[in-house]
Amino acid sequence: MSLEELIPSNQSKSHHVYAILIRTGLVISTLLVALSIPFFGLVMSLIGSLLTMLVTLILPCVCYLSILRGRITRIQGVLCTIVITVGVISSSFGTYSALSKIIENLTS
Repeated sequence: MSLEELIPSNQSKSHHVYAILIRTGLVISTLLVALSIPFFGLVMSLIGSLLTMLVTLILPCVCYLSILRGRITRIQGVLCTIVITVGVISSSFGTYSALSKIIENLTS
């Protein structure tokens, strides 16, 4: 979308052609990167297991606890701690699984 915003929008027909060319170029470049990097899927699963749990479970609860420090109930604190614990455990298992499969593919 950032690249498409650079296109002047005064010509609507050519704007759509450029937008299609930009999107096609991005898809092709992503395909070339995925085909040229060995174990691309495993690397993406490693990144996903680390970052997804961090962004979706751990950081929101940590920020909530730090912003509302001292003004939350005991139940809210316990629930946030449980969610953080589940996020850390899930991230650990996902990271271990991805790393073990990467190492297994590298050694074979």
